[in-house]
Amino acid sequence: MALIRRSDIDEVRARINIVDIVGDYVTLKGAGVGSFKGLCPFHDERSPSFHVRPAAGFYHCFGCGEGGDVFTFLQKMDHVTFTDAVERMAARIGYELHYEDGGKGRGDQGARSRLLGANQAAAEFFVTQLATPGADAGRRFLGERGFDPAAAAHFGVGFAPKSYDALSKHLKSLGYTEEELLGAGLVGKGDRGLYDRFRGRLVWPIRDTTGQTLGFGARRLFDDDQGPKYLNTPETAVYHKSQVLYGLDLAKRDIARGKKVVVVEGYTDVMACHLAGVTTAVATCGTAFGGDHITVLRRVLGDVANSDTTATGEVIFTFDPDEAGQKAASRAFAEEQRFAAQTFVAVAAEGLDPCDLRLQRGDGAVRALVESRKPMFEFMIRRRLADHDLDTVEGRVAALRASAPVVAGIRDRALHAGYIRNLAGWLGIDPSDVAKAVDAADKGAPAGQPRRPQGDPQEQPSQSAERPRASITDLPSDPATRLERDALMAILQQPAEVGREYATRASQVRMANASLAVVRDAIAATLDDFESPQWLQRVISEVPEPFADLVKQLSVAPIPEQDGRELTVYCKGITSSLIARDLLSRKADLLGRLQRTDATAEPERFRELQTELVRVEQERRTFGPD
Repeated sequence: MALIRRSDIDEVRARINIVDIVGDYVTLKGAGVGSFKGLCPFHDERSPSFHVRPAAGFYHCFGCGEGGDVFTFLQKMDHVTFTDAVERMAARIGYELHYEDGGKGRGDQGARSRLLGANQAAAEFFVTQLATPGADAGRRFLGERGFDPAAAAHFGVGFAPKSYDALSKHLKSLGYTEEELLGAGLVGKGDRGLYDRFRGRLVWPIRDTTGQTLGFGARRLFDDDQGPKYLNTPETAVYHKSQVLYGLDLAKRDIARGKKVVVVEGYTDVMACHLAGVTTAVATCGTAFGGDHITVLRRVLGDVANSDTTATGEVIFTFDPDEAGQKAASRAFAEEQRFAAQTFVAVAAEGLDPCDLRLQRGDGAVRALVESRKPMFEFMIRRRLADHDLDTVEGRVAALRASAPVVAGIRDRALHAGYIRNLAGWLGIDPSDVAKAVDAADKGAPAGQPRRPQGDPQEQPSQSAERPRASITDLPSDPATRLERDALMAILQQPAEVGREYATRASQVRMANASLAVVRDAIAATLDDFESPQWLQRVISEVPEPFADLVKQLSVAPIPEQDGRELTVYCKGITSSLIARDLLSRKADLLGRLQRTDATAEPERFRELQTELVRVEQERRTFGPD
């Protein structure tokens, strides 16, 4: 993947108003000069502690500690990569990105936007068609499965009319070209020219985590339709079936909050789960669950193993009991090691899928299905045991050999030992014999060492480093530290109001707090760029990495400004107070040294101290509070 030039990243960041982006997700209200606040989207809270400062380009929650710039926000809210976030913002402002070594991103952003626009227009067309007389079969299909018009509207379900070119004519009337319709996979091309790909079918829009329509899944309704039962958009520049999950746009926030996802097998299963209260359900789109899907889900789950490999998230698969469902279970199990989260399987007692289960037994049965989940390892072990006659010695030995590799693959040490005991009990074999068989099945891929999927090469550094990170919430509350903190906040947030002269002098003062002294030194080192749009970014890059969050927090925290006071007066006043404190300390130091100096014995030294004392006094008059 080509890397975006750093200068372009900085330029896009500078041009984007972070309040406009965050405001799409959070209701923001003014919180003083140049500051906004709202309820944090990353944790539940009653009083707003989430602050955004457009001038600084940063947000920070003083409740949970989340913070960063506009790209960090999009990564965490929409679960996209850093590159995705930059490209999205560049497209929003019409900025052309350049890539290192002349490389390219994912094609022309203008062309990509046109394809997405065509898909969105098609989605709206299909929704409108669902209300027409010709869509009676589609409405009946939904009704028979317990979905009313409100449910169809919530999920964007539509109808593709039984027409050769109704959609293509509509989209052409909106200005889309044949090449764009072909590129979006909405039409095909035959001897008679273009024809609509979806005809006489119920249609579900397949969206990415940002809600953009990438493609469609369509269900056959009529007996004269010779096509497959389900027809999906082909691979396009924006639609890659191995990388999309139906319903993820609706489920992502609940997945991220609850650290739980339910993977079902069909579009109607997703609808049934959500309507039953299982709002973390998603489904693959015309392909088996695979590695790319895992990458997407891990990003939404925040799926990272901690130091002792204990997982906190849950991935729950629902499979049909038929042969196809069992094969799907085996494929999912083959990829299980790529999750740090614990994996489970839920199968209804009578083999009903979530849609049929809800229809026959109600919403509570769907919720009960998910709650009755069994660990993936137990499910797979019991599947292998079921293939053997456990009433015979030969059958038990064969079952042990078949199931031992499953136990050998368990990375959690406690679970590993527990399943050895469970397997021994299920087979009626001594646990030490089971342990030996498990050890023999372990061919050099130690349990407890999950593979780590490769991340985005341009992903920003993780903030979960082991080194302690400086934070504004950890600062002491003594008057000296508060003065230093407030002055640095004024300088970082309102450099134009403070002015270069005051900022330069403030960067030379002695500070009582060591962490704030690091920020002071970074300000001193970047004064050549003072008041430029990139200055704050330079300060952040100048401090050691554990202090970067502290700078961001200082640039976002609300200034303790009193009502009715001019901003300039406050900023200069708090900065001059810091300078005056330093000058007062220097004056006291000089007076002490002067008293200890013998004017007769060291006349030159005495005059130097007097001269320095006069200079400090002049500085006090220059920078002292008005």
